[in-house]
Amino acid sequence: MASGDVTRLLAAAGGGDRAAFDRLYAAVYGELRRMAASRMRRERRAVTLQPTVLVNEAWLRLAGSAEDFNSRAQFFFAASESMRRILVEYARRRLAAKRGGGMEAVTLSGLEVAVTAGGDVDVLAVDEALERLKVERPRLAQLVTLRFFAGQSIEDAATALGISPATAKRDWSFARAWLLDAIGTR
Repeated sequence: MASGDVTRLLAAAGGGDRAAFDRLYAAVYGELRRMAASRMRRERRAVTLQPTVLVNEAWLRLAGSAEDFNSRAQFFFAASESMRRILVEYARRRLAAKRGGGMEAVTLSGLEVAVTAGGDVDVLAVDEALERLKVERPRLAQLVTLRFFAGQSIEDAATALGISPATAKRDWSFARAWLLDAIGTR
């Protein structure tokens, strides 16, 4: 579906049009499912959380929010952020359930910095570092959220952020190095 169509559906759904809300769900579900599947495909350990569950939970949170989305890009960024929060909450619950049984964390290996460092990245460590990055460089934090938690390409993330792909590539290189340093994997 074209970007303008999604934007119109967002506006109508935000205005209370239930039919537009249903059409919006049908229009964006495929892309949300692709984002979640991309994220979960990178998971190395057995995780009971499935992409469909991640999409449905993210959708419920987005639908229940009071936020009005002015554009397709804004909506998909919010969806990425929602998925990030769900994954972090899931990891925290799993760690809490261990009750002192070690620090085996739910890890995600999709962050390219982790692959270059030769190991998994703890989603909680990434989230903590991302919160610090938000304070220092908000756009970089948004880029990491789109790339790492939503699995978007550089080009798609650049479009969502309203920057050029070249700028997104530079920002991504910097953000990866910053995150490596912040989570102590260097």
